[in-house]
Amino acid sequence: MKKIYGVFLLSIVLLSCSEKKDSEKIKIATLKGPSAIGMVKMIDSLNQVDNPNIEITIHNEPIQVRKLMLENKVDFAILPTTMGVILYNKGLPYKLAAIPVWGTLYLFGNDTTVKTWNDLKGKRINLMAKGMTPDVLFKYLLVQNDIDLSRDVILDYSFPTHIDLANAVAANQADLAVISEPLVSLVMQKNKQVHPIMDLNTEWQKVNEAPIAQTAFLVHEDFTLQNKIELEKILQAYKNSSNWVIQNQEKAAEFIVKYNILPNTEVALSTIPRCNLDFKEASEIKKEITEYLKTFYKLNPVIVGDKIPDDNFFLN
Repeated sequence: MKKIYGVFLLSIVLLSCSEKKDSEKIKIATLKGPSAIGMVKMIDSLNQVDNPNIEITIHNEPIQVRKLMLENKVDFAILPTTMGVILYNKGLPYKLAAIPVWGTLYLFGNDTTVKTWNDLKGKRINLMAKGMTPDVLFKYLLVQNDIDLSRDVILDYSFPTHIDLANAVAANQADLAVISEPLVSLVMQKNKQVHPIMDLNTEWQKVNEAPIAQTAFLVHEDFTLQNKIELEKILQAYKNSSNWVIQNQEKAAEFIVKYNILPNTEVALSTIPRCNLDFKEASEIKKEITEYLKTFYKLNPVIVGDKIPDDNFFLN
């Protein structure tokens, strides 16, 4: 199995001449975290070849990837699905090719008294990015579990970014917080008293028919029209890479550290099972994605750019 993955991944690198100029390369922008973790075997295979025809860059924040898309500088991009929808609704010519990462949000902290939703009554819970996906999603789950937002819990937005909030939990300045992987694993390594309390992807599925379609793999419309063979091979390579990470976690952890996605193998091994890697092409799961977006539209239309995307958003 490992040899098959390696040979296949290298085959996409060798699709074109070895002396491609940077401007002619297929450019993929991914995010430091679960999406890059799922892509790490693909990244390593490209690194084994001189002058590959594909260039993958890893970015810290979605806003950096969005800028590249606005400037028409990338063929493929990873973004939160809701952000991808907003850009599509604003007219950017990017289609949804796949969902490679599902829900990675967790309620976690050092409070050992919380076992159920009812145990959250009277508690202070720290959230960041008020009005954005993690905040709206968690408040939706609170309501679905009969928690009154105004009377039963205190929602605290003192730490505005995910890094600020993660550091606060690590320093015992926040007992309960909603944070995504791999920050959960990073904080747990710094503070052994901290632990995951609820997997919000699991909790979401208890009240909805589909998991959280959290992360989007987007492709420029021009690329889909002009490079159909390369498109299929890249989609298959990303899927194979994601499957390889799941099946070869110790070796994958080494690659995750090698390419500076995470600082050490202990954190990498901890985060892989909680990243919910499962590469699904958008055409296969259109209904699930649409239902996910409809739920958010009902909660806060601004999160999806004030409208549900039409069928042209999905790569067929």
